[in-house]
Amino acid sequence: MQRELKGWHVFTGFAMAFGVIISVNLTLAYQAVHTFPGLEVKNSYVASQSFDSDRDAQLALGWDVSADVVGTELHLIVLQDGRAIAPDVEQAVFGRATSVQADQTPDFTFDGEALVATVRAGPGNWNLRVKLRSENGTLFQQRLVVHVTQ
Repeated sequence: MQRELKGWHVFTGFAMAFGVIISVNLTLAYQAVHTFPGLEVKNSYVASQSFDSDRDAQLALGWDVSADVVGTELHLIVLQDGRAIAPDVEQAVFGRATSVQADQTPDFTFDGEALVATVRAGPGNWNLRVKLRSENGTLFQQRLVVHVTQ
């Protein structure tokens, strides 16, 4: 016995196919909006007006800045002329690049070789966004990619 294909069969098939597509798109859009870490600056035009002079002042410091995680300790190493220094940490955020859910604000202490803070970090790529102030008042800001292997 052969069944006849009627209009409501075709409509149901189309409705189900487009329903799946629309629900997937809505789910992805919701996830994109709710995990977006936010804007870097409020007004990019205003920030661009002093970018070159800010960058030149930051480069003039001659700092070599790096970060790594050992166990549960985040090490922020700031070298000036090959010697470890401890600038003022105005702001530091340690977290994933794609989400703000795991963001942490490390509380750094200087141990003579690096600024050290306790953090919770699983394996993968993490970002450390820091704003440091030099002794002469120059602001140093950078995003450091930290690779964590455990």
